[in-house]
Amino acid sequence: MAYRLFEGKEHASSYWRYRIAPSDHLIQQVLNFLEKHKGRPFELAVDVGCGSGQGTLLLAKHFVSVVGTDVSPAQLEEALQHAKESNITYRQCVAEELPFADSSVDLVTAMSAFHWFDRPRFLREVHRVLKPHGCLALLNYTIDMELSYPDCCLHSLNQVCKEFYAALHPYRSPHLGVSSIDLYREAYETIPYPDKEWQECVWDRLTMPLSSYMGLVESFSSYQALLRDDPQKATKLSQDIYQRLMSVMKVTSAETEVVVAVKYFYLLVCKPQEA
Repeated sequence: MAYRLFEGKEHASSYWRYRIAPSDHLIQQVLNFLEKHKGRPFELAVDVGCGSGQGTLLLAKHFVSVVGTDVSPAQLEEALQHAKESNITYRQCVAEELPFADSSVDLVTAMSAFHWFDRPRFLREVHRVLKPHGCLALLNYTIDMELSYPDCCLHSLNQVCKEFYAALHPYRSPHLGVSSIDLYREAYETIPYPDKEWQECVWDRLTMPLSSYMGLVESFSSYQALLRDDPQKATKLSQDIYQRLMSVMKVTSAETEVVVAVKYFYLLVCKPQEA
């Protein structure tokens, strides 16, 4: 079954403010795979589970038309506020019932969303809408991000981060299993297309204020589950982590910039020519 989360207006707003999108390098890997197997022109891309649209925006300059889809009206409302490109539109729908004709889509993407879908139904739907030689790209990153800051003990800094992640682990959705990477690896192994690629560890480094790193972690489903269960405990945890990180960094402002290393993984598959 599919899981519906991240649908409140406040959470959608934090998604836009704090959620990261794949780097240009990662998007280029997707485009290179598509060009290798299908070739140009790139006409229609569909970004499923688009949330507030950060990933959708990255596709716009490469395709004639890009459609972001999501089940949440609040997320789509947030996405629409930032969609300045004329070739982007948004549609509200579930991932397993896409409003596109058979064999009409060049590229389907799901960026940090596939693990919430009814995966077998979604993959069948992707097979239906993709053109022959069209491609599917599933990207995600792990929660165990690493921080660095000049003249700072990285071990001490990241020990605090690890304790933050460990405190959230009991609130992780059982739907995700031990690790969401296993769900993606399983999809890679079971999709019966001959042309496919799996990358398990691609590091991306982003510079952002410490407050944005905290906002990013607080936007995760596990923190949101804690916030719903015990708001006081969630707030105290965040405040404690803030103070400990700033203490290790020897700074007093949460707007101090840090480098956040994010570990991505992804799979790319190409629908074969059908008889």
